[in-house]
Amino acid sequence: MTIGVDITDKLGYTLLKKGIIDYETLERALRIKEQEDSKTRRSLAQILVTDFGIDHDSVFKEVANLYGFREIYLADENIDKNRTDFIKKLVEPLPQALKEQMRAEKILPLKYDEQRPDKLILISADPTSRSIPLIARALGAKRYEVCYVRLKDMQNLFDKVFPPENEFLKVLEESKIEITEDELEEETLDEAAIEAEINKSMLVNLVEGMLVEAVRKGASDIHIIPKDSRTTEIHFRIDGKLRLWHVQEGIRPEAIAAVVKDRSKNVDRFEREMAQDGFIQRKVDGHMIRYRVSVLPIVGKEFQYKFESIVIRVLDDRKVITDLDKLGFQGKAKEFFIKAISKPQGMVIVTGPTGSGKSTTLMAALHYIIKPEINVLTVEDPVEYIIPGARQLKIGPKMNFEQALRAILRHDPDVVMVGEIRDKETAEIAIKLANTGHLTFSTLHTNDAPSAISRLYKMGIETFLIAYAINIIIAQRLIRKLCEKCKRPIEDIDPAIPLSLGFTEEEIKNTVFYEAVGCDQCHGGYKGRIAIHEALYFTKEIRRLIFKTGKDIDEEAIREQAIKDGMLTLRAAGRERIKQGLTTLEEVAHATTED
Repeated sequence: MTIGVDITDKLGYTLLKKGIIDYETLERALRIKEQEDSKTRRSLAQILVTDFGIDHDSVFKEVANLYGFREIYLADENIDKNRTDFIKKLVEPLPQALKEQMRAEKILPLKYDEQRPDKLILISADPTSRSIPLIARALGAKRYEVCYVRLKDMQNLFDKVFPPENEFLKVLEESKIEITEDELEEETLDEAAIEAEINKSMLVNLVEGMLVEAVRKGASDIHIIPKDSRTTEIHFRIDGKLRLWHVQEGIRPEAIAAVVKDRSKNVDRFEREMAQDGFIQRKVDGHMIRYRVSVLPIVGKEFQYKFESIVIRVLDDRKVITDLDKLGFQGKAKEFFIKAISKPQGMVIVTGPTGSGKSTTLMAALHYIIKPEINVLTVEDPVEYIIPGARQLKIGPKMNFEQALRAILRHDPDVVMVGEIRDKETAEIAIKLANTGHLTFSTLHTNDAPSAISRLYKMGIETFLIAYAINIIIAQRLIRKLCEKCKRPIEDIDPAIPLSLGFTEEEIKNTVFYEAVGCDQCHGGYKGRIAIHEALYFTKEIRRLIFKTGKDIDEEAIREQAIKDGMLTLRAAGRERIKQGLTTLEEVAHATTED
């Protein structure tokens, strides 16, 4: 029996009308709801978020509007120590199972109503949860009101009120590592000695605790670095900067490496002469996290030891941006980008150094264009995030980029994403795809947008192919964002500094410049990062300039024309972030080159 869309379902109709979901998704979600047991049946909103990956807040904001749940913005509430103590006092006496349910479903008491002191205000990311009446009774609330709060705000409040305990590190702290003089003098390296050291030193807890802590601290990467035969440093990359997290002394670095390798798939613990890549998967605070592991043999001062450097990339799907509005485009960049990715064919290139957010931008673009009626194929090395609605190919020893792309040509694609253009062969096939009716996405490593054109030209791609295949080139950087709690205005700014970044004297007079200070809420005055973009849209004039080029691409002429067309250079975009009070002169100077 086929179940059609029930147009009397107010939520489904509203989400369909607003373009949050499509007809097919609604039909499939309603079919799932109909087939579930009536006693445990989930709501349509819960099914859409859990089974189809629809943005939680886009759905539940409409739920709140439809069913009259008031929305509370926690940024407007004074969440000080008194407030967190109030929440703790109410929640801590509850049974552990109920507290875990509250964390899982993101439900908390916030305050008593100012007009009705006997009415408790409960907040939740899902105000329709069946658990709310039970929780209200357990809290002793005779009268209560349920209000909607965005999911991320609820997660942040939970972490503030009840910081999650790292059980692995707790065990590690309770067990003291004692190394005897004989062990310190031992110079021979054998697997039995390493195994004994692993068991004695609780290194399993250190590694598992490290994986958990990296997620909770928002680290993008973990670096495990041997310093000498008995010392290893562990660093977290947070907001683009490496920060020392732990120093492990008295233990062989080989033992720590062995524990990491044992937990990694596709990595051989006993191989110490070659680079290896693998991955780990763990559930942290109810979310499945993937870790990409890279092992590299390195030389140390003590040559008898086979040291290995390990870098672990933290892949948290919650950080994937699926909404173009959240990419932070400035000026006409968003308009240019949507125009470019909405075309049926052509090439979209995102360029920038490693760690500049290129993959994030491509993910958001693919989420924007993916529909059931188009075939989206990606070629990646490695596949970092799963994209619903796309068929993703992983490059391996038996299939390189060129081979994968040639195979894709025979796989009837509409949209193709090539992880990176690395050589002439890959570039030629990507350009061919773009010129034969396919929308093609890829990345390059160049300093800015015009230099990406030069890079393709130097690879051997003809100018007429570049001019007519490419829709847009986006260059981008991630710059650190000032902490709102402790940022401080600079009273006497030396005008030479902003002038060197392209500010006019008039702009200097009208801009409040801030400096990073540092507090208990941030990392040295910065908290989080924000993007700046340079969007080079291929207008007729830009195509003409490229087509007319001689032996060398005239990057300056292309840049000048693009600025006339509405492009902000990276430095100009950085100046706008400074004017908004979001970052510092130092950050923009560090992240951008001279225009």
